[in-house]
Amino acid sequence: MSTQQSGSTEAPVSIDQAGPTPRSRRGLDVGRWFVPVIGGLAFLYLLVPIAYIFVFSFNDAGRTNLTWRGFTLANWQDPCRPSQLCEAFVNSLNVAVIATVVATVLGTMIAFGLERYRFRFAGSANLLIFLPLATPEVVLGASLLSQFLNLGVQLGMGTTVLSHIMFCISFVVVAIRARIATLDPALEEAAADLYASGRTAFWRVTFPLLIPGIAAAALLSFAISFDDFIVANFNSGAFTTFPQYAYVAARRGIPAEVNVLGSAMFFGAIALVLGVQLWRYWRNRRWATL
Repeated sequence: MSTQQSGSTEAPVSIDQAGPTPRSRRGLDVGRWFVPVIGGLAFLYLLVPIAYIFVFSFNDAGRTNLTWRGFTLANWQDPCRPSQLCEAFVNSLNVAVIATVVATVLGTMIAFGLERYRFRFAGSANLLIFLPLATPEVVLGASLLSQFLNLGVQLGMGTTVLSHIMFCISFVVVAIRARIATLDPALEEAAADLYASGRTAFWRVTFPLLIPGIAAAALLSFAISFDDFIVANFNSGAFTTFPQYAYVAARRGIPAEVNVLGSAMFFGAIALVLGVQLWRYWRNRRWATL
């Protein structure tokens, strides 16, 4: 540790005792306000569109919801007033739920196989899993459309679900593989030492540890499927999803009820996250008292 001599009769003073230099203090001062300011601007940038959607869900819009015309609760009291709006919303929910369940089950099995087992062409399988992530959605949607047409499959809800399952599987595999990579194989070896079969060790040891990753992958898959417009627009035929309804309605003025359903989805997601956090807090306290 370097020291400074302040005089012949004074004890040496170390740099750490003397505190930061003026230059380092300036650095600390900048760091103290720079990160909060940039973080606040980032949150503002993210939340302003959501705040706009929520505020304009109370707009007495009439035929167009582009300018503020007055406060009303009528949009929230009857969000299904515009023709086919709630039908499209339910269609999107159905497609997203089915695609999420199937993609999560298949993606979990694929991720477990790729991460825990070694086999020929494993590298090629990894590459094929990442291809849908790197392919533009326009190309993906057009390719799926040509396949359905060549096979004579009628476009509708079935083709929309199949196309969503296809691109959701890749996101699920990537998310769950990251969780599997953090698991200690010694836990399964310990279960085997206690005479647990492979199936018992998986369901009693491995699967409970995978649940957070599976839940995260399922939520990601649901959000991607529900928001998808491009792939559904190619492969849905006369079947209309909520993003497609909003796109068509934008040509003549998006009704305020679309803002109502969008706000409800946002606050529903916030309530789900808070519920999970409260459940984890309650579980941790329960384990701490045992």
